[in-house]
Amino acid sequence: MEHDITLYVGLDGHKDSITIAYALGSGEVELLGRIGTTQTDIDRLCKRMQSKARRIRVVYEAGPCAYGLYRQLVRKGFECMVCAPSLNPRRPGERVKTDRRDAVKLVRLLRTCDLATVYVPTVDDEAFRDLERAWVSAKDDMKCARQRLKSFLLSHDVRYLGCADWWAAHRRWISAFSFDNLWQQLALDELRRTIEDRLAQCERLEAALREAVLDWRFHPAVLALQTMRGGSSLRPWACSPS
Repeated sequence: MEHDITLYVGLDGHKDSITIAYALGSGEVELLGRIGTTQTDIDRLCKRMQSKARRIRVVYEAGPCAYGLYRQLVRKGFECMVCAPSLNPRRPGERVKTDRRDAVKLVRLLRTCDLATVYVPTVDDEAFRDLERAWVSAKDDMKCARQRLKSFLLSHDVRYLGCADWWAAHRRWISAFSFDNLWQQLALDELRRTIEDRLAQCERLEAALREAVLDWRFHPAVLALQTMRGGSSLRPWACSPS
């Protein structure tokens, strides 16, 4: 019976559309078409797949749309996997890529078990990772803001004669310095204010991370990493699952 055969489904997903190919058992790979990405579209697709077979295996490539589609399909009872695009086998000279070709290729590779899967984080892991990335982005923004201020001062031949930047003495020197020209002083004030805003943002996110890690399932691993030489209370969090 057809319902006892595995249905292999390949999805080539984008922001607003998903191209679908499928194969029933060892049969020929066929194109099902293109659908939208709304919940209604996914529910309709699931019903169509369930009408063809009982066991359904679905695959799509990891991308900017993350794991929402994976979780929807798993809740429906399907076997779903997310593969790494850079690790998919590719024929020499194969350069033409279209949505249809990619979907068909995924079905064939899924059927022959030639796909490399990626780790799909839990909802809590992904939420913690988002918080961590926000903190890292804030740190990067603060670094850029400091560099802009230093470049601005250097362009006016204003040099700090101390030996350590952004320590207490350097910050006091920056806060005390002023220009005679009003417009230059306004520019300096805005650059200093940007640094203060980024610093406050980093402190808020760091406090949130310290509180969140206590309830995270990888908290014991974080504590273990902190015992290593050079470890800190925040650095190990850069290793959270992604």
